[in-house]
Amino acid sequence: MADGEAPLRTRRKQPDVPAPDMPWNEIVPGLWMGGHEFKGHSGRLEFAVVRGEFDLVQTLLRLPGHGPDPGVDHQVWPIPDGPLDGTQLAGVIRMAEAACDALDRGRRVLVRCYHGYNRSGLVIAHALMRRGRSAESAIRLIRARRSPWALHNELFVAYLRTGLPTVRFLEELAE
Repeated sequence: MADGEAPLRTRRKQPDVPAPDMPWNEIVPGLWMGGHEFKGHSGRLEFAVVRGEFDLVQTLLRLPGHGPDPGVDHQVWPIPDGPLDGTQLAGVIRMAEAACDALDRGRRVLVRCYHGYNRSGLVIAHALMRRGRSAESAIRLIRARRSPWALHNELFVAYLRTGLPTVRFLEELAE
C-alpha cells in the first residue's frame, strides 16, 4: 500500500461495520439487495432467511439454513469480499445479466451476500449499469436504498468505475 493510501474496507478488515436494519431492500422495482444477517427490531442480530418471497435468489456467500425454499430459482456464485480474478469477475457479470433477464420477465430478484453491502452491491450496480445508469448513479442509488455502508469496499467501487468487462480483461491479461 502506498503512503497516504487508504486500506480497502471489507467485512473481514472492519469488524465495526454495522449490520443492516433490514434483511433486504428494493433498489429498483423487482430488484432487491440483501444479506444473511440483519439487526432486528430488538437491536439483536437475526438471520435473514429467504422462503418464497422472490422468484430468483442469487447468492454470493452461501450459508446453510438461509433458504430459499425448494422450487425457487437459486443461483450461487461464491466470491470473496476482496480482489477478484477473471473467472470470479466473469461470474459477477453473468449474475448481473441473469438478474436483468429475470427483471425483463417480470420476476422478483434478490441478490445477497453476508450483510448485503459489497458483493451484492457489485452485482446490482453492474445490472443497473447494463440498464443505462452510470457507475456513480448506480452507487448512489444503492447507498440510498440499502445503506450508506453499501459498496464500502473501495476496490469494488473502482471496479465499477472502470467497468467490469475492462477489469476482467485486464485481470485475465495479468494471469
